[in-house]
Amino acid sequence: MCIGKVNEYLSYEEDVLVFFFSVTSVIFATTSLLILGLFFWFRSTPIVRANNRNLSFILLFSLILSFLSVFLFLGHPVDITCMLQQVTFGIPFTISASSILAKTIMVFIAFKATKPGCSCRKWVGVKLPNTVLLFCSSIQVMNCMLWLSISPPFQEYDMDSSPGKIIIQCNEGSGIGFYSMLGYMGFLAALSFVLAFMVRTLPDSFNEAKYITFSMLVFCSVWVAMIPAYLSTRGKYMVAVEIFAILTSSAGILLCLFFPKFYILLLKPELNTRGTMLGKRML
Repeated sequence: MCIGKVNEYLSYEEDVLVFFFSVTSVIFATTSLLILGLFFWFRSTPIVRANNRNLSFILLFSLILSFLSVFLFLGHPVDITCMLQQVTFGIPFTISASSILAKTIMVFIAFKATKPGCSCRKWVGVKLPNTVLLFCSSIQVMNCMLWLSISPPFQEYDMDSSPGKIIIQCNEGSGIGFYSMLGYMGFLAALSFVLAFMVRTLPDSFNEAKYITFSMLVFCSVWVAMIPAYLSTRGKYMVAVEIFAILTSSAGILLCLFFPKFYILLLKPELNTRGTMLGKRML
């Protein structure tokens, strides 16, 4: 008699991992939304205005989308979710990395501009970070559009990798498109880390470069560790590795960049002054 093969994918009904990922995603997305609301409420205070509050709003919104993109990886894969999952994760992540890069550049320029006669003063303003954000994000958008138009991801039934199982998964379609998307995000994160590391010791009471350095260190560490784990697993565990990397790196950015400000806003409001933000430079 014929023995039916078992279908394997991250199922809502059978896998505890799906419940864990779902709850974690909702918790962090809700936390990001609450912080976004708190920042909007205190938008006129120095701690929020420091280093371009609009970039902070965009970064928080993109982190919310990154956390919620996890749900496209869960459940039975179909062609439409396969096409959307990598794009809806890659573009918000790139916007996050571009926002952090813009923040890092502004920190670097702001400290350079304090030197007498420095030509960097003309770059201080909102135009440069907005240009960096739009330019870096548009490259990833064009890359994803090219990927989807030439060789988009699709649903695949793998009947050979595991005896007795049919692995229902998403085939990336174009490996070049997938790894160029990841590589570009890694490039932005590494560039932000290098710039932030260069200015991390500059004399300020609240030097955001220190927190950018920690967040990018977490981001890069997670994704460097994820690649060999991703390539060495198959089926639903391969998807679980990518979901874990998305949640961990997004949570690292959220906690490292926004928890210090969140702490000051709620528990140390006396530090939320212009004098505290400028620190030694005011003296």
